[in-house]
Amino acid sequence: MATKEWKGKTEGTPRMHRSLIAALKHMPLWFVYAGAFVFVIPFYIVFAHQGYISMYHFFRKRFKENPFRSFLHTYQNHCRFAQVILDRFYVYGGGRFRFEIDHPDLYQQLAKSESGFMIMSAHVGNYEIAGYTLMATDKRINALVFGAEAETVMHNRQRIFAGNNLRMIPIKEDMSHLFLLNDALADGESASIPSDRIFGSNRHLVCDFLGAPAKFPLGPFLMAVQRDLPVISIHVMKTGLYRYNIYIKQFETSRRGSLTERAKYIADQYVAFLESIVRKYPAQWFNYYEFWN
Repeated sequence: MATKEWKGKTEGTPRMHRSLIAALKHMPLWFVYAGAFVFVIPFYIVFAHQGYISMYHFFRKRFKENPFRSFLHTYQNHCRFAQVILDRFYVYGGGRFRFEIDHPDLYQQLAKSESGFMIMSAHVGNYEIAGYTLMATDKRINALVFGAEAETVMHNRQRIFAGNNLRMIPIKEDMSHLFLLNDALADGESASIPSDRIFGSNRHLVCDFLGAPAKFPLGPFLMAVQRDLPVISIHVMKTGLYRYNIYIKQFETSRRGSLTERAKYIADQYVAFLESIVRKYPAQWFNYYEFWN
C-alpha cells in the first residue's frame, strides 16, 4: 500500500509558498499558469513518474485512448492540477473567482434545516476553493482534511475557513477525527468528507466505476446511514480562467436491508454521480496512483 498511495501534500517550502502568493498579487494568473506549463509540468512528468504512469493508465484503460492521445491528456491533466493548486494560492493573496452553482436551492434547504447532513466530496476539480469563497451562513461545515499538509497551506486554510464558518478537522492516525465529526453532526452541523480514497480503516465497498470494480471507503456512507442523515455530493470544476461550476446532487436513502446494504445503496449513487463528472471533465481527475488494482 505504501507504494500505491498518493500522499497529497503540497510541495515546496514555506518561503516558496509565500513568494508565490506575493507574485500572484502582481502577475496575471495566465502568465503564472504558462510558466508552470512550460517549466514545472515537464519536470514532474519526467521525475514524478509514478503519478504520470497512473494518469496515463487512466486514459488508456478507462477511456480506451491510443498512446498518443493518452500522453496528451496526461499532460493536460497535470496542467489542470497545476492550475488548481495555483488558484488556491491566488485566493490566499486576495484573488476571487466566479462560481455558477447547479441546484443552489438544494444546498440552502439542507443548510436551513435543524438536522445535520453529510457532504461527500472527491479528488476531482477544486472542491476546496469553494470553501475559500462561499460562506456557510446558516450551518457550520466541518471539513475533514489531510493533516500533514504544508504549513503555509494549513495556515491560510485556517485563516480563510474561519471567516467563512468552516472548521477543519485533520485526519488523525488514532481516528479521533471521527469523534469530532460525530459531535458536529449531533449538534446539527454538516460534515464534509472525501469519499473516494481509503484511509485509516481498510473497510471498503466495491463499486463499478468507469467500467471496472474499484474500492471506496465504507466509513462515510456507514456514518450517514447510522445517523439517518441526508447525503449530498458537491464537485467544483474549473471551466475558465476565473470561473468554476459547482455541481450538487442529493442521494436517496433506504431503510431496507442491513447497515452495510444501505451504505452501499448510497455509495452506488455517489459513484454514478462521480463517474458522470469525471466523464465530463476527465482532465480534472486527481488521484495520482493506480486507483483500480
